[in-house]
Amino acid sequence: MAEAKKTVTLVQKHSGAGSKPGVNATLKGLGLGKVNRERELEDTPAVRGMIDRVRHLVTIKEGK
Repeated sequence: MAEAKKTVTLVQKHSGAGSKPGVNATLKGLGLGKVNRERELEDTPAVRGMIDRVRHLVTIKEGK
């Protein structure tokens, strides 16, 4: 039986304006970029590393 993949839901709560260029690129890589945009992503180490870089701009909801 296939195992369900864990997910994490991100909601962007603050703008990346005025941040370092890498922060905005990370937001774009996560599929964010505008305030209140929400994305559900697979919970992988790479995604967790990106979340750690923008943790001050997003709210994290644990998924399934």
